[in-house]
Amino acid sequence: MSFLHPEFLYYMLPLIVILFGLLLTQKESHATFFSSEVMQRLRVSSNTLTLKARNALFFLIAVLMTLALAGPVIKDGKIEVTAKSADIMIALDISDSMLAEDVYPNRLKLAKQKALELLRLAPNERIGVIAFAKNSYLVSPLSFDHEAVAFLLKKLNTNSITEQGTDFMSMLQVVDKSIKKDAKKYLLILSDGGDKKDFSQETAFAKKHDIAVFVLGVGTPQGAPIKLENGEFIKQNGKIIVSKLNDKIADLATKTGGVYIESVNSDADVKAMLKEIERHSKKKELKSEQIEKYIPLFYYPLGLALLLLLIATSSMSKRVKVEVPGLFVLAILLGNPAPSYAGLLDFMHLDEAKNAYKHKEYEKSAKIYDSYAKKSNRSESYYNAANALYKAGKYKEAVRNYEKATFDDKAARAKNFSNMGNAYAKMGNEANLKKAIESYEKSLKLHEDKDTRENLEAVKKALKNKEQKKQQQQNKNQKNKNQKNKNQKKQQQKNQKKQQNQQNKDNKKNEKKQDKNNQKNNQQQNNKQDSKNSKGKKDKKSEQRKSQKPSEEEKKQQEKNGEQQKNQKQKEQKKKEQQQKSQQKSAEKKQKKDKKKSASASAAQAEKMKNRMSDAEEAKWLKSLNNEQSTYLYRLNQSNKKKENSNEKPW
Repeated sequence: MSFLHPEFLYYMLPLIVILFGLLLTQKESHATFFSSEVMQRLRVSSNTLTLKARNALFFLIAVLMTLALAGPVIKDGKIEVTAKSADIMIALDISDSMLAEDVYPNRLKLAKQKALELLRLAPNERIGVIAFAKNSYLVSPLSFDHEAVAFLLKKLNTNSITEQGTDFMSMLQVVDKSIKKDAKKYLLILSDGGDKKDFSQETAFAKKHDIAVFVLGVGTPQGAPIKLENGEFIKQNGKIIVSKLNDKIADLATKTGGVYIESVNSDADVKAMLKEIERHSKKKELKSEQIEKYIPLFYYPLGLALLLLLIATSSMSKRVKVEVPGLFVLAILLGNPAPSYAGLLDFMHLDEAKNAYKHKEYEKSAKIYDSYAKKSNRSESYYNAANALYKAGKYKEAVRNYEKATFDDKAARAKNFSNMGNAYAKMGNEANLKKAIESYEKSLKLHEDKDTRENLEAVKKALKNKEQKKQQQQNKNQKNKNQKNKNQKKQQQKNQKKQQNQQNKDNKKNEKKQDKNNQKNNQQQNNKQDSKNSKGKKDKKSEQRKSQKPSEEEKKQQEKNGEQQKNQKQKEQKKKEQQQKSQQKSAEKKQKKDKKKSASASAAQAEKMKNRMSDAEEAKWLKSLNNEQSTYLYRLNQSNKKKENSNEKPW
């Protein structure tokens, strides 16, 4: 066993021995006034610790705490630690063209943010900065002190170099001089590319001096005018200049073994660029050292000292009634509902959780952090557990842990709300996207952050797309529903039309049937009439004469009756059978009446004609009547014509 800090033993133990030696040998104040025999009689025995016993315990406690401070350890072998780095030089274009606002907020500010993000993502790399326009200057040499590099980087602006323009050759020369010539050089250029179209000279120089160029293009192909600080735009020959991203600079990157990437609003481009640099670079060894590995033992003397402190501060007795102020304080502490704190050995578990997180064992890390958070009720533990659950894809559990993490610091609370918004956004549905927007807005109220602002805009856009898709689906469903209703209406109309056609067909059939019945009745009446006419030949001519002339009027009357019957049929289609019966009865009655009327009318007409016409005229008239059909009914069928008999008498 050895001590990491033996100076505590050398300087503190002698002082402790001297101090407690004086305390142990010092008499009580009242012992100077009374003798030991008197004090023995006056003292009441309480079976508790004496003053010397307590002082002895305090002395032992001080010795144990000093041993714990000295750091007792057991050697556990040696570990070789090697520091490696791929030296990266960042070249930032600070010419006036970088003031164009085709990217937010402008090209220069965006390029500086990209450089700062690279410093954050590469903590183990040596990074330097060069500012260039028409001339180039070394802002910071290669350094592990990223805070100092970031400080110098933030101070750069277009006024840092008086002569404007963009000269890549001078910048490459500065890079070559700032890095050892025998080392591979990695250069990251943040620029809009300037106006040059041919980079063959720069490419040849980079190849000759072993410089691998990586270019992050800042700007857009559409470009924008260059607005100065006084609000005026840069003009040339009276016209406003529009500066565009020069993609020809990609040749400088690809032909020297590097990569060209156009910038985006998120940090995805920086991450991709760093991966490409690490993939192409060969990290050189800067320093190698062997360090001892130890097993710490300080908690053993420290734990024993705390136990003795508890005993020394207690007044324990063998009697039933005892005064135990130390135990009473301990009971209050144990019974106090205040949050409990971590144990002495919990740092080992936290270190295990941290290592598991680094090795992407997120579920294991989350489990350790969560158990520690429940035991200690610390906001940091809930926050770390939530981050591990988020990485493991368990977003609901992550949100619950983020909600339990409450910080007093505004920046920490803002970060917690931002991460909570990320977890809500990962769930993806509409309700969680709204909650994500609320979390981002709370975070931005506490602390303005570019990434959080970009995430907020992206989530708002995603929510808007979801609402538009939902509205489109609703419109589509409504359109389908309307089309369905329209088809149903068409089908109903078609069915109604079909039923109407069927009803019309049935009506026609009924009309034909009724007409057949009327024809049959007419035929029967004709037969009866023929039988009456055959009773006597003498009366035949007279009958014809009596009935022949009024037949025209009878026809008109019959046609009128037929039209009335047709109209009556169309009006009373629903009562078909009743109509047919009633029509038949009415037809029979009407026929009887017509017979009587026609007989009387024909007799009267015959008398008149007899008085007016001569016998020759009467014979001629009768002959013409015999050639026509003689009937007083509305006949549908054709009757057989009778042969003319010239010998028959007209009467």
